[in-house]
Amino acid sequence: MPFFRRHPALATHPLTADGWNPLTLAWMASAWMASFANWPLWLMLNHLPEMGSLRGRLFMLALCGMVTGMTALVLTIAAWRWSIKPVLALFLLAAAAGAHFMGTYNVVIDPTMMVNVLQTNLRETRDLLSLRLVIGVFVLAVVPLVWLARVRVQRLAAWPQLRRNLLGGLASVILVVALLLLFFADMSATMRNHKSVRYLVNPVNSFYALGKLAVRAHATPGGPPLVVGADASLAPRAEGTKPTLLLLVVGETARADHFSLNGYTRPTNPELAKLDVLSFREASSCGTSTATSLPCMFSVFGKSSFESESQPHENLVDVLQHAGLAVLWLDNQAGCKGQCDRIPHADASSAAPGGGASPAALCHEGECLDAALLLGLEARITALPTAHRERGIVVVLHQMGSHGPAYWKRSPADRKPFQPECQTNVLQQCDQQALINTYDNTIAYTDHVLADAIAWLKARSSTHAGALFYMSDHGESLGENNLYLHGLPYAFAPREQTHVPLVMWLSPAMTPSRPDCLKAQLDARLSHDNLSHTVLGLMGVQTAVYRPALDITAPCRAP
Repeated sequence: MPFFRRHPALATHPLTADGWNPLTLAWMASAWMASFANWPLWLMLNHLPEMGSLRGRLFMLALCGMVTGMTALVLTIAAWRWSIKPVLALFLLAAAAGAHFMGTYNVVIDPTMMVNVLQTNLRETRDLLSLRLVIGVFVLAVVPLVWLARVRVQRLAAWPQLRRNLLGGLASVILVVALLLLFFADMSATMRNHKSVRYLVNPVNSFYALGKLAVRAHATPGGPPLVVGADASLAPRAEGTKPTLLLLVVGETARADHFSLNGYTRPTNPELAKLDVLSFREASSCGTSTATSLPCMFSVFGKSSFESESQPHENLVDVLQHAGLAVLWLDNQAGCKGQCDRIPHADASSAAPGGGASPAALCHEGECLDAALLLGLEARITALPTAHRERGIVVVLHQMGSHGPAYWKRSPADRKPFQPECQTNVLQQCDQQALINTYDNTIAYTDHVLADAIAWLKARSSTHAGALFYMSDHGESLGENNLYLHGLPYAFAPREQTHVPLVMWLSPAMTPSRPDCLKAQLDARLSHDNLSHTVLGLMGVQTAVYRPALDITAPCRAP
């Protein structure tokens, strides 16, 4: 009598060598993805002068082999009869989607870009959908998946399959190492001179980015962020002076070089040009995406210290609240990225408290025009604690601004001075001038919204000393060097993605004693590091974390 007998339920599915081995399927899928789903990588390399020679072509072929080997090495782990099909489906779909976005917008997929992907809401996802995406996913993923669904997978016992997988993994390593040794000089020079190449290897780049984010999240201590500025207090206000009301407007995807205030030849700022505003022409962002820039620009520690943090800290709005000010965050974007979690906050699409004005007329399919940020703002402020309002008020207005690729949605029909427009999210299909027209319309609409915000502040001059501070989170590429949108790694991002507008308006009550001093700084090199400390200075907040050297207004105030 045998020691054990196979369960009757398994009798109808005996182990068999018929069909395709899981390891074979893994290698076939790896070769498919390396060859076809990496077309953005091959296209980018093909445009490099050093690839025009026979040696360059051989290197590209070798790199294709290396990508095949690396992908196969990863898939070897899943090369089992019960797991190979679902894992290959995941890889093929990820590769098809990655190829579309990298090839269509010339972006790369790194951990920062993956954060943007994970934080993308339904509204932003809808703006990215296109026929080109559907066709790309169908050809690169659906076609092989249909074939994969029909094939029979070998049902080998565990040890024979494990032996094959180990040999397959060894073959992957040998292939990659051998090709790397043969073309080491070419690989070294390419990776050194063209750093973006490493972020184009698809879909390994996506899973590497996810893994790095997972490791980072695991390494970050849990619990609430560390308290910052608990010592914050307000400087005594002179008798007879009014509390400060600051509108801190966070722009979205606005480029400084498309502001006529900064010398752009098209009249994108006709309304602000008539007002006594200060436009600082040389400001830079601390990131190239909202997910990175927004937390960084609200950090009181600056870009370098923020990036080296091992644990999250509270931010500018927390310090303002510690000082006893009334603080409100109003969002017309995909959330505040955790910056407003501990203060009163609301979405621009929601009605103001107390039955205030409804923004419905300014909203369509879940997206609102930026004018909705000012609608019912008085009622929203009135709902804040009275004692805090009497000390001063800071309202953060987080714009939709110039968010792409559906730029034409960001401005209303009656505020589109530049025609014709590009009304597709496949930006390469647009005439370059039409694309610039569409983007410039978003800047002109931001100009209108900021001018309305200043008018709103002026209407309250009898009760408050008003001020407006506007700064964008990052810039945008509009086809320069065939780059679109934003999100390239900061180390080699073009200036179009990091050069941002910074505009300030101060009421007479807020104007420093030496106003010419501010005008003398219009060409000074500034950055997101200046935002927090300038706001603290304007609001008269005294705290150990305040750094006067980063406060734009500090040198211009009387001692």
